[in-house]
Amino acid sequence: MTPARTGTPASTSARQAVAAHPPELRAAAAHLGRRRFLTVTGAAAALAFAVNLPTAGAASAAELDAARIKSDPFTLGVASGDPQPASVLLWTRLATSPYQPGGGLPGNRVSVRWEVAHDQRFTRIVRRGTATAHPEFGHSVRVEVPGLDADRFYFYRFRAGTWISPVGRTRTAPARSADITELRLGAVSCQAYHDGYFTAYRHLAAEDLDVVVHLGDYLYEYAVTAAGGARDYTDRRLPAHYNRETVTLEDYRLRYGLYKSDPDLMAAHAAHPFVVTWDDHETENNYAGETPENDVPPEEFLLRRAAAYRAYWENQPLRTPQRPDGPDMRLYRRLHFGRLAQFDILDTRQYRSNQAYGDGWQVPGPESEDPARTMTGQTQERWLLNGWKQSRATWNVVPQQVTFARRRDVPRDDFKYSMDSWDGYPASRQRILDGAAGAGVDNLMVLTGDVHVGYGFDLKADFDNPGSRTVGTEIVATSVSSGKDGAEKPANWDNLTTANPHMKFYNGRRGYVTVTYGRSQARADFRTVSAVTTPGAPVTTAGSFVTEAGAPGLKPA
Repeated sequence: MTPARTGTPASTSARQAVAAHPPELRAAAAHLGRRRFLTVTGAAAALAFAVNLPTAGAASAAELDAARIKSDPFTLGVASGDPQPASVLLWTRLATSPYQPGGGLPGNRVSVRWEVAHDQRFTRIVRRGTATAHPEFGHSVRVEVPGLDADRFYFYRFRAGTWISPVGRTRTAPARSADITELRLGAVSCQAYHDGYFTAYRHLAAEDLDVVVHLGDYLYEYAVTAAGGARDYTDRRLPAHYNRETVTLEDYRLRYGLYKSDPDLMAAHAAHPFVVTWDDHETENNYAGETPENDVPPEEFLLRRAAAYRAYWENQPLRTPQRPDGPDMRLYRRLHFGRLAQFDILDTRQYRSNQAYGDGWQVPGPESEDPARTMTGQTQERWLLNGWKQSRATWNVVPQQVTFARRRDVPRDDFKYSMDSWDGYPASRQRILDGAAGAGVDNLMVLTGDVHVGYGFDLKADFDNPGSRTVGTEIVATSVSSGKDGAEKPANWDNLTTANPHMKFYNGRRGYVTVTYGRSQARADFRTVSAVTTPGAPVTTAGSFVTEAGAPGLKPA
């Protein structure tokens, strides 16, 4: 969440960075229209940045003997994600020097061994194998481990030569038909490195959770000073290449190296499997589909988007179907946790219509209320509604990016809405709510990030009538660090709580949310830290609410 588009040209440094793309790609992009650029034969291949992607049975580069690696290559930790009943996805990325281009490794592939065990000491190993860290994918490694038991904790690690990674713990999902009694998740979003420490992650790592859902803005494209911004380092200095906006593939890879080297973030990934989705800052603030924030040529933006998507794939625990194809990446997907919960993870950034009225907070009107406007695109919208028709889960959970409930800025007739949120796409929101009603979804819960505050909303059949039926709930996770320390009651607290009677909670501190789903109710606990500009702040519970199965609406716990 950042202020409205300025309409100004991109900065000189950003343009220079765009120029760093191979000239043949920029020339091809410049001579094709935006849509033709996406569809002409060879364009998607060109967006692979003139490197040959590794293919099955084909060696992409000479192999480096892992025994020759002289310093720890596991500086970015380990992670797991998208749990399934018989399978886990394991991730790591080799980088002996994560703050250097190439991660400190030569352009060779590296064989990496992996192990999965029942115990943390690995005396009872259940699966092992070898994977390849390809330089074309930034020496990232992902392993989809099959043949595991459902609903069970496992420990995992990687080996490269004599080096052994940190140990991670993951958990498989329950069987689709399992009648489980509880599921506990953590929800996080918005972790600007330059705004403070990731203290919330240290506390999240200690929580008893089945899964963590990341709701977007895993990194920020903005420059980070040598002192680490608000972290204000006195004992170290970051390289100068961080003090510029990310545009190229190498820029984004380096930025992930900075973020993922944070010890608190590494601890959270090692403790829990993650389910991730992006928002805007993984690419560029408030972009909409193929439309950039500023007035760079759309062909240049598509190159940037392809770079950002490629780096996102390389650095997140995502399965094979999410591998990007040039500037496109199928991120929306569905996960099941027994008969208790179905997760429909949305992408509200890649397919949306451009923000109405130039973005920002605006008075609604014909442009924003156009029925043709979409937040999800038609294909994703149809996928979501059809999935609900087939759902047999008690709780239908929708992890997504921007505020779903209506949110007026003042309790007066001259109110405005955020054009970047679902308020800027009311027809699209109504189609989602109508689809949920038509599918008989009784227990809808939307999980949201983006706004750097914690909200709790009742979703109403008619937001103009506070007495209308409540059709679901929305839990908005505050930021991990974005916005710096924040305040328990931000300056607009009175205006927002008065203007939106369906808003049941509002807190502006940093932290995360835990949600515990049971057969009869779900409980949300808003967990906050007092500061992020200094490390080590304690965590407290700022508010707790329950919503009953079959009777949606947030009530104090």
